[in-house]
Amino acid sequence: MPGASPKLWSRWLKRSLPTSLWGRALLIIVLPIALMQVAVTYVFFDAHWQTVTSRLSESLAGDIAWAVDSYRHDPRPESVRRLADQAEKSMQLSIVVQPGRSLPKRRRASLFVAYDRTLRNALSGALDAPFWFDTTRYPAVIDIRVQVPGGVMRVIAPRDRAFASQAHIFVLWLAGATILLTGVAVLFIRNQVRAIERLAVAADAFGRGVEIDEFKPGGAKEVRQAAHAFLDMRERIRRYVDQRTTMLASVSHDLRTPLTRLKLELAMADPSKRVDAMKRDLGEMEHMIDEYLAFARGQAGGEGGEVMADIAVEPLLQDIAADARRAGAEVEVEAPEDLHAMVRPNALRRAVSNLALNAAFHADKVRLTARALPSGGLEISVDDDGPGIPPDQREEAFKPFSRLDEARNQNLKGVGLGLAIARDAARGHGGDVTLDKSPMGGLRAVVRLPG
Repeated sequence: MPGASPKLWSRWLKRSLPTSLWGRALLIIVLPIALMQVAVTYVFFDAHWQTVTSRLSESLAGDIAWAVDSYRHDPRPESVRRLADQAEKSMQLSIVVQPGRSLPKRRRASLFVAYDRTLRNALSGALDAPFWFDTTRYPAVIDIRVQVPGGVMRVIAPRDRAFASQAHIFVLWLAGATILLTGVAVLFIRNQVRAIERLAVAADAFGRGVEIDEFKPGGAKEVRQAAHAFLDMRERIRRYVDQRTTMLASVSHDLRTPLTRLKLELAMADPSKRVDAMKRDLGEMEHMIDEYLAFARGQAGGEGGEVMADIAVEPLLQDIAADARRAGAEVEVEAPEDLHAMVRPNALRRAVSNLALNAAFHADKVRLTARALPSGGLEISVDDDGPGIPPDQREEAFKPFSRLDEARNQNLKGVGLGLAIARDAARGHGGDVTLDKSPMGGLRAVVRLPG
């Protein structure tokens, strides 16, 4: 990103770095090790290997220059034989003069460029004649050829006479140490991250009302401290929810007794408009008590600890549609007959039923649609042709006991808990309920549950 501003560099760096704790911790440990090894390797090659190799190459180049000068002074065959014998015994060089030959036109480059560069510099400084060499054809020796009067002098020299041949061992040791340290770091980091992952899974399960009794704090001291704090918080929330649910249940039970007596007395009373009005009031009071209890059960983790079950979605929607038709609306269902989902049946029924009844009370036509999501989850849509809810008030409608002033949500029936109960049930499954504009012209309520 040449010419980029510091802010762009910062954004690019944030997008490039790992986002998980596992990746970042591994980067924190491995990156310094790798940088240290690279620095050590560079210093070694620059300060040690390069110096030693240069001296070896200069020594070899000096010996070859001596042989070339000796040949120039006395090119007779017997002198060449003495020269070759002396070079073999004292310098470990194999020298052959090839009359009438010329230097090769091409040369294969070594994979390790420093080899060729160092030897070329040494030969260029010691020789005043054209030369050619090959460091790749033979694994243990170097082929060097020098143009001499009448032909070419070919010199075969051991590789360790020109280069420090033990450098690769040092590199292997560094690479082995890096792999070993990285492996140890991976094991330790993985153990710490696994403890955090277990804590995250336990917190997510508790939020969805799923019990994980086998969870035990583990990992580093700070992780265990966070896990114990989570367990303490979970117990406090359970006690609070249990106390509130018990209180609401007790109040509801105490209220039902006088309500039942009033219903019996009204049933025995002579029919009149006043008696009919009182019966409607009693029915409304019973409905309010039922919603209070439903909301309390949803806040307590879903239908009194209801377990997950695999259900057929289409029959469930048909039952809900039958209940919604009693409110006077036309209700149709669109769902595959083979669509199944792993859910809490009663919690899902209560959520979709509240949405469907809410639509039926305010619209003439209602459509229930279900489909499987590509991720394996479930989506249920409730559409109607009613007045709808303005976009700026849709989140407000989910608040418990909320009573909107618009025509859609005057809450002519109920206490403003229908949408709150539906969202609690969906979030208890790890999903959510959202509101949007319906293709039918009214409101669309969408229940999305994960797979």
